[in-house]
Amino acid sequence: MTSVTMAKVRAPKAKKNRTAGDWFILALLIVGGLVMLFPFIVLLLNAFKTTADYNAAGPLSWPKEFSLDGLMKFWNRVNYPEKLWNSIWTSGLVAILAVILSMFNAFALGIGRVKGRRWIILLIMLANMMPQEALLYPLYIMFKNIGLYNSQWAIVIIFTVIQSAFGTYLLSSVYGTFPKAILEAATIDGANRWTIFRKIVFPISKPTLSVMLVFFFIWTWNEYMIPMAFLVDNSTQTIPIAVSSLSGDRLMDVTTTAAASLISIVPTLIFYLIFQRTLSRGITTGAVK
Repeated sequence: MTSVTMAKVRAPKAKKNRTAGDWFILALLIVGGLVMLFPFIVLLLNAFKTTADYNAAGPLSWPKEFSLDGLMKFWNRVNYPEKLWNSIWTSGLVAILAVILSMFNAFALGIGRVKGRRWIILLIMLANMMPQEALLYPLYIMFKNIGLYNSQWAIVIIFTVIQSAFGTYLLSSVYGTFPKAILEAATIDGANRWTIFRKIVFPISKPTLSVMLVFFFIWTWNEYMIPMAFLVDNSTQTIPIAVSSLSGDRLMDVTTTAAASLISIVPTLIFYLIFQRTLSRGITTGAVK
């Protein structure tokens, strides 16, 4: 059969006509997207203004001249490279440790079927609902007594436990629906618990674990209250605390604060763009399963 004949045989693709309702929903989505982007646009406009330009034209005007004064002030005032490393080290370590801890906890609760599994998951869920304000004083006393106050390891330990509580609750429900036939077949073939976990459960749950890793990193990066209470020395502080230090009781440099806020979210945007495909694949795989 020639290519011409094949082209005739093929049925033409049906062209979908958009209705008025489709256009209305599309317009609402565009408006919603612009509303969500508006704070970022204002931040971007003011980050590259001079103080005189901001005072003369206000926050919504286009910069008359491109200025990096705000960025340089923040960079030099707080020692930005040091704060950036503190945030990356703390958030990255918390994300990795929390995913590992969540994985083992969920394996014990979801597949190991330990006694009192439902009560343990209920307690973990209740712990997730507890506000951080209620944890400050007991955590302060505990880390003060063991000598980890004003140490980044205190932040790593605290948020590893907090994030892994959520991860355990999420993964235990996923592992609870794991096909028993696969596990029984592996047990009959002589596989122990560690082999089942390493060769069966872990490869299948990789997409979910990658999603958790991205979320844990970003959540820990944005934390403010507990790091502010536990990191006293300037050399141990993270980027959110450095940004907050720019605001005084009677004076605030708006352009410097805008530049600081912009440069503080750039690393998380880069991290998200790097793992965007992994994140989308993990969410899609979880939805299909």
